[in-house]
Amino acid sequence: MTLPDRSTLSRREYARALVAVGGATALSACLDASSDGDENDDGSDVPPGTDDPDSLPARQHAWNEFAPRDDDGNVSPPAHHVLLPLALTERATADGEPTADARDITESTLRTLERAYEWSTDGLLFTLGYTPAYFERFDADLPETVDLPEPEALTSREDPAFDEFDALLHLASDRPEVVLEVEEGLFGEQEEPERNGVVLESDLADVFERVDENRRTGFVGEGLPAEHTDVSNVPDAVPEDAPFFMGFRSGFDRTQASEGRVTIDSGPFTDGTTQHVSSMDIQLEVWFEQENHYQRVSKMFSPEHAAAELVGEVGEELGTDSGLSDERIEATAADARQEGVVGHAQKAARGREDGEPRLLRRDFNTIDGDRPGLHFVSLQHEVEDFVRVREAMTGADLDVPSANNGILHYIFVNRRGNYLLPPRELRALPVANPDA
Repeated sequence: MTLPDRSTLSRREYARALVAVGGATALSACLDASSDGDENDDGSDVPPGTDDPDSLPARQHAWNEFAPRDDDGNVSPPAHHVLLPLALTERATADGEPTADARDITESTLRTLERAYEWSTDGLLFTLGYTPAYFERFDADLPETVDLPEPEALTSREDPAFDEFDALLHLASDRPEVVLEVEEGLFGEQEEPERNGVVLESDLADVFERVDENRRTGFVGEGLPAEHTDVSNVPDAVPEDAPFFMGFRSGFDRTQASEGRVTIDSGPFTDGTTQHVSSMDIQLEVWFEQENHYQRVSKMFSPEHAAAELVGEVGEELGTDSGLSDERIEATAADARQEGVVGHAQKAARGREDGEPRLLRRDFNTIDGDRPGLHFVSLQHEVEDFVRVREAMTGADLDVPSANNGILHYIFVNRRGNYLLPPRELRALPVANPDA
């Protein structure tokens, strides 16, 4: 890919574009930009990691306490993301299964990252998850305490491709140069084997190959989507302060499952979780140019949100909650009949269990393929939790025109994948059933 034109972009825009491009050349350009002293560079160093990686949480997905919170108390997610798909190399396997040497290399490399970068959004957060295809390498089955089905199409409207490689590495940081230099360092493509003052004593090049055609990148944060109106199909109408392309805040604290709720709590993979990733395109021009703000609020939240003006311009009036009362959730079918429209959040909330959210979302915007989209990343106790929420959000049981059925008319799923995120102690090429 060609590097973006630095002269037409702010440093922030340029850095995000470089993350999407990837590679050593993009990393070099990003490091140059981060030290050019312009108004967007605070000049601070990346905080170093820990001398004792064993002191880090048992859960790979323990991110929330290491992230800042916004003025309302919601977790502020990392700004920059890379989803790096990986396939085991032949030299890392024997009779199809990972070797002990491959496990040692993987764990040693990941521990080096933890020594190099603080476990935080200002440093580096990451997870390494494994597909059902990976676990098919083993004679033993996954334990009954793990629900990890093959991914599948979840509505008649979609025909997605599926993640059938071995693993997915999710890299996240507020600093674009960090996710780029980690990606390059992991695969031995830099002459200088040092990251943030720590020498990388091993990398993953002998264990994994990158599946570059399925590499995914993105960003989330106030004002970031509006900086991509130069991309095809991203209209100028994207609100200046919106953290997501569709114009509203997300990830309200009270509408998110806790990390404890999504954690596997028994069996050999205790302290792990399951992850679902959906990659989708968004029809933003129709969303903004054919719908007014009232209609967008109705379809994103509920008709009551629009009528009572509960949301504000980008959701700033909602604080830590989506504003969906039990009564409003129960009125979803009535709204479909009487109002002729239902909200996305209103429908999805019907998938809660005993009033509690099932999913912990960590999704982000993307311009992969030079078009606006979303990589929907959710963590849940079992994949069936995601399926149930997705069924509720689809709203097939509701008597409402498809164009007014939440946001379904504007999103198009093109890829799905299911993963097991093992606990930290088993993250390096786990067997299917450690207790077998």
